[in-house]
Amino acid sequence: MNSKTDYTMPSPKTTTNFLTVENPIYINPEDLIFKDVEIKYNNPRIERARRAHRNDLENILPYFTMALLYICTDPNPSIACNLFRIGSIARIIHTLVYAFRPVPQPSRFIAFFIMYLITFYMAFDVGVHTLKHI
Repeated sequence: MNSKTDYTMPSPKTTTNFLTVENPIYINPEDLIFKDVEIKYNNPRIERARRAHRNDLENILPYFTMALLYICTDPNPSIACNLFRIGSIARIIHTLVYAFRPVPQPSRFIAFFIMYLITFYMAFDVGVHTLKHI
C-alpha cells in the first residue's frame, strides 16, 4: 500500500473537527465546550467534509481489500507499483476536489472512476489467478 492513500482517510475527519471548532457548531450536546453555544445541524462546509470522509470509507476499504488479495497473487512488481501509485494519486485528487476545494464535475467523477477501474482490474486479476488454481 501507499502511505499517500492512508493519508486521505484521516484528512476529512481532521477537516471536520477543525471546521467544527472554528465555526462553533456542534451536533451533540455533550460536545459543547461553552454553555452559550447552541447546537446546530446544518453547516454546508462541515457536511461536505463529513460526506467526503464517508465517501473515503466506502471506497478506500474495498480498494485495500482488493490490493491485499492482488498482492497475494504475486503480480508483476512494476504493474502493481504503478497501479498503487495511480490509485493513490486519483484518491488524493478526489478527496481534494470533494472536501477541500470543490471543483465542478467531471473532475471528481474522473478521479473516482480511475480508482474504481484499478480496483476492478485487481479484482479481475485475483479472480483469474484463483480460477487457474481450481
